[in-house]
Amino acid sequence: MIAKNKNAFYLFQFWVDFSVAKEVTYNSLKTCHFSSKEPFMKKYFIFSVIAFLSLCHVQAQHKLVKLWETDSVFKVPESVLYDQQNNVLYVSNIDGEPWGNDGKGFISKLSTDGKVISKEWVKGLSAPKGMGLYQNKLYVADLSEIVVIDIVKGVIVSKLKVTGATGLNDITISANGILSVSDSKNKMVYTFPVDFFKKVSWILDSTDLKGPNGLLAHNNLLYVLDAGSLYTYKSDKKTGKQFAEIANGMETSTDGIENVTGNEFIVSSWSGVVYYINADGSKQVLLDGREQKINSADIGFNHAEKIVYIPTFWKNTVAAYKLQ
Repeated sequence: MIAKNKNAFYLFQFWVDFSVAKEVTYNSLKTCHFSSKEPFMKKYFIFSVIAFLSLCHVQAQHKLVKLWETDSVFKVPESVLYDQQNNVLYVSNIDGEPWGNDGKGFISKLSTDGKVISKEWVKGLSAPKGMGLYQNKLYVADLSEIVVIDIVKGVIVSKLKVTGATGLNDITISANGILSVSDSKNKMVYTFPVDFFKKVSWILDSTDLKGPNGLLAHNNLLYVLDAGSLYTYKSDKKTGKQFAEIANGMETSTDGIENVTGNEFIVSSWSGVVYYINADGSKQVLLDGREQKINSADIGFNHAEKIVYIPTFWKNTVAAYKLQ
């Protein structure tokens, strides 16, 4: 089904290119003089223009080039977050069952060249997953709580209980301090201002979602990964709730999402596939670790250097790749 849709898309592009080329060649032929004995030259000129215009619409191909991978020093690493200001990586470690409320989880601190700065930098969590950074505070999704860490002191300053939540998974924080967190078990997305936790509310639920995970606040939109599809969410007083699909057909375990440029994204899936999502919703597989049983959980991204950081979950490593 995906292949057919892609072929139809390229056929449509060719038809558009042909229509444009007809106008170009018609105007060009006004100034070109072909004798009646030169039909071949005329056809060659026309189709050369069509071929050139068609090539202009071919999507750029991307690839991931491996830079480094740590030893198996982590304990079920689920998420990596790049801290641009301090040029370090934070790694959430479950250290046990993915949803176990056992108090064994911790956050590691890793250098951008793959050296462990502090393995158990902050302890006292259970099954930490997605993270968000805002004004020197690291917010971590941990089952039914959001754990707040002071990154300067390296200590937990508070634990925010989200009433009714049981499977908090990913976190994103907008530029103006609005935190959104997915609850994969209850099929919910909650949101609240980081400086006013009592105002927590849900914005999406099981009527919209199958199993939400990765979230990204970008350009006044909330991007939501849900069971193999990518959606955008926006709500305002004039138009109400707008929830639209922009890409589909990925592995159903879609996990992390990062913006590359414009409306192009990198998406990871826990099963081991990493995708590049183009602005038109088409996708390209960048990495496939399914055969080797290498998971690719919640990714981190260095925008300036175009480096993707992938936690491998059961393999207990973090790997870095250059996006080209």
